[in-house]
Amino acid sequence: MKIFIHTMYYLPDFGSAPILMDELADYLSSAGHEVEIVTTMPRARGAEFRGLCYSRRKDRGFVVKRFWTNSAPFPLGRLLAWNIYTAGALLNLLSVRKGDILFLRTPPLQLGVPAFWAKAVRGARVLVNVQDIHPDLAIESGILKNPAGIRFAKALEKWVYGLADRITVISDGFARNLREKGVPAGKLEVLPNWVDTDFLKPAPKDNPVSRRHGLHDKFVVMYSGTVSISSNTALECVLEAAKLLAGDPDTLFVIVGEGLKKETLRKRAASLGLKNVAFLPFQPYRDLPDLLASADVLLVPLDKKKSQLSVPSKLYAFMAAGRPILGLADPNSEVATLLGEKECGLAVPPDGAAAVAEAVRMLERSPEKRRLLGGNAREHVVRNFAKDRILGSYDKVLKSMVS
Repeated sequence: MKIFIHTMYYLPDFGSAPILMDELADYLSSAGHEVEIVTTMPRARGAEFRGLCYSRRKDRGFVVKRFWTNSAPFPLGRLLAWNIYTAGALLNLLSVRKGDILFLRTPPLQLGVPAFWAKAVRGARVLVNVQDIHPDLAIESGILKNPAGIRFAKALEKWVYGLADRITVISDGFARNLREKGVPAGKLEVLPNWVDTDFLKPAPKDNPVSRRHGLHDKFVVMYSGTVSISSNTALECVLEAAKLLAGDPDTLFVIVGEGLKKETLRKRAASLGLKNVAFLPFQPYRDLPDLLASADVLLVPLDKKKSQLSVPSKLYAFMAAGRPILGLADPNSEVATLLGEKECGLAVPPDGAAAVAEAVRMLERSPEKRRLLGGNAREHVVRNFAKDRILGSYDKVLKSMVS
């Protein structure tokens, strides 16, 4: 069986998507499948990729094909990048044969175009992997406002779900959203994102990474991930909470990562005169266990409206680190529900700076509570989101599509 994994982002790009898709490709290849990743050039292009429009390389047991896209850091630029990438995926249809499977990591929904031709002309099968609910997320965030654009995006979403042979979603809430839009329950499979619990595991706070960045002797409240539109408002709330805690010399808020809104957030912190907030760039993946271990509390910030439409995969990585989670999310969201039901963290409104500050104070004063929440988080993720378990389920679903 040959599987084409379509993903906008792949290693060496930072973030969860490149890591997850690499682990999926490696697992499926090791299971005996022929695997090809169809992706874009890295956003931070070193000498290896500079000036290239196309690249094809063998990596371990699978092929990685890269197509050039623009890398403009704003919504219209991202839309253009999605469309250019879709054109590259269309060109790659020359490699597709009858019985092959196209695995589409969405967004972008535009990948439905090459998927349609792969089915109609090549006789391929299509699995749509839904990581965010689009266009709902773009509409709720205010990125997509034009009525005609909204109608087109919703029609595209319906069309893509209709042509898919199977659809995997990362949570029960996502499955419910799609069923309410008319997607047959028999086409849906709930397969959450996974985490390598052998690699990401609890580690001492005093470690080389915490020493390097001066975090070993602070009470650290950390966010590590993309500083995006979907997290920016909640992170601004975190800055307001940091202002309320400015008198505590032992507490440090640390924001690790890059993204569209990082500079905006940095300027906001400067305008508030915050000395208890530090910004760090993305750290090498090999340092992630020690980076997360440097934190006493890990933040999962989601804007109020978007918390109903997103379950960030970083949540499971943070849980694997054995640290308590402080989720800024709507109380009815899946993130808040998970934190409460499994007693692995606290959830506060994403627009409640005072509630964030109070939660941080409580956790700082309660090391036993932190140990309990962190231990529960680790136990739950090992039992339910371990890498080999979830990837084995993906293998079964893919095999069932051609049996």
